[in-house]
Amino acid sequence: MSQVRYEGSQAQPVLRRLGAFRRLSDGGLSALDEAIRERVLRAVAGHDLVCEGDRPEGVRFILSGWLARYKTLQDGRRQIVGFILPGDTCDAHVYLLSEMDHSIGALTPIVYSELERTQFEALMAADRTVAEAMWRESLAAAAIQREWTVNIGRRGALERVAHLLCEVIERLRPIGLIMGNSCTWPITQRDLADATGLSIVHLNRTLQELRGAGLIVLRERMLTVHNLAALKAAGLFNPNYLHYLR
Repeated sequence: MSQVRYEGSQAQPVLRRLGAFRRLSDGGLSALDEAIRERVLRAVAGHDLVCEGDRPEGVRFILSGWLARYKTLQDGRRQIVGFILPGDTCDAHVYLLSEMDHSIGALTPIVYSELERTQFEALMAADRTVAEAMWRESLAAAAIQREWTVNIGRRGALERVAHLLCEVIERLRPIGLIMGNSCTWPITQRDLADATGLSIVHLNRTLQELRGAGLIVLRERMLTVHNLAALKAAGLFNPNYLHYLR
């Protein structure tokens, strides 16, 4: 089985992401590639792909761009409960629910593919490796949510931020979006504060502490990590909850 022939495909981030969970058969790769390229859509930064209370329909695969899952309280306060990165599946099997319990908004311009329920279920039924990869990704997403709960509930501010930076880096790595020791970082300080449960002032102070320790550089929407091992130690980060193949 080879993914080389799909390197130039628009679906390549999804193929690589799912391939990190389960080695895909040639037939599975081909079927995924064809299905994903069938209906490609775009949305601008700030657009909500789906809102809390909407009836979910179909499955979305993110081909490029970053999104956030979030909840908004009645007084307008927002909590980001997850980041959706290139290659991620946006809620496989969500169509089984009657309504969305959170919103998903684009942090950057995004390109995504949307599959109808019947098409997605046929894809899952046709190839066991695709089905297993999808289920593993769903289980990993639940594990990430548990880790975020621990992050906000038990880690201190510096540990929270360091842990989240490490998580994003390790999630970008399988899809080839780490360049040396750097990656694109379109997440604003407000987004990061809303994801870590910190005030903007506390978040800024924490980032300055990480910079002062020589662990990171955040400049012009790029994150550079000089010592990833030290950053992982600072964040008490163990990547086992991402559940990639070993």
